[in-house]
Amino acid sequence: MKNPRGAVPKAVDEYLAGIPGDVRAALERLRKTIKAAAPGAQEVISYGMPVLRLHGMLVYYAAFADHCSFFVGSSTVRQRFAAELKPYAAGRGTLHFTPQRPLAASLVARIVKARVSENEARAAAKRRTGVRRGARPQ
Repeated sequence: MKNPRGAVPKAVDEYLAGIPGDVRAALERLRKTIKAAAPGAQEVISYGMPVLRLHGMLVYYAAFADHCSFFVGSSTVRQRFAAELKPYAAGRGTLHFTPQRPLAASLVARIVKARVSENEARAAAKRRTGVRRGARPQ
């Protein structure tokens, strides 16, 4: 969400400060759950939204005019939790929720932990093979 002057926020706190009360509270609860599930993750803004990053992007979340979104970031994880995510599914990889109908904190924590495991496994595989992101094979 852009701030009132139309600028994209540069930090998560700035992003959240520009959101109305009940929606901000819902996103702050989500943020707390995500951070607890991925304590070593770094918060950044990407594509104008809050994202947590640990060995790559983990999950995104955002506020929109009539809903909030949580972006799982992995088709494998989405498939793994498909039955539980079905009531919130709104498109490819996007979950919609509202302050009145939030995502369950336990579900979010399990998703984030699954994403951490995926990213850590990918990072370990790269270390074993010596392949760096963007590196071209010889």
